[in-house]
Amino acid sequence: MRRLMNVVHVETVYVQARSGPLLAQAEREIRDLLRRRHRLENKPDDFTIQNQAVLIAGERETSRLMTLLVGSVSGISLLVGGVGILAVMLIAVRERTPEIGLRRAVGARRRDIRNQFLMESAILAGAGGLLGVAIGLGSAWAAARLRLWDMAIAWDAALAGFAFSVPLGIVFGIYPALHAARLQPIQALRTE
Repeated sequence: MRRLMNVVHVETVYVQARSGPLLAQAEREIRDLLRRRHRLENKPDDFTIQNQAVLIAGERETSRLMTLLVGSVSGISLLVGGVGILAVMLIAVRERTPEIGLRRAVGARRRDIRNQFLMESAILAGAGGLLGVAIGLGSAWAAARLRLWDMAIAWDAALAGFAFSVPLGIVFGIYPALHAARLQPIQALRTE
């Protein structure tokens, strides 16, 4: 070691315990032995012991926290998207109040009006879901083309994102649809 690398000490030693439960005991024994050999009676350690079980537990905790973070961001994004759909549909009901009054006056039932606005909110959310999937796929393709990352697409996640967008649109479209269905024909026709 002195001739080839100009080093007079061992830098790394790998040790394996016979079983998992003996790992903590092996770590204590190695620490005691190294402290005696290095003459570190009242001094801090001049070496590092890395326990693979502790490293793996740390990686699992990091992975769990990242999953929680991504889930939280996704939930907030869905809430913002839902509120956006709610706002757009309320504006649509307000702008189309005379149309709703006319349809009710010529015989459209409340459920017809309700279903029309629920369908519109579902279509709006579905289009947003398709656009989101397309942007995600386009971004992955662009990153792969620029050689930043390899392209790996989780089709089940993309399908789940789209499939979840339509029910989200329906849920956030219920209030505007019910509001439109409750309009009285005479009052709706008088609105400008």
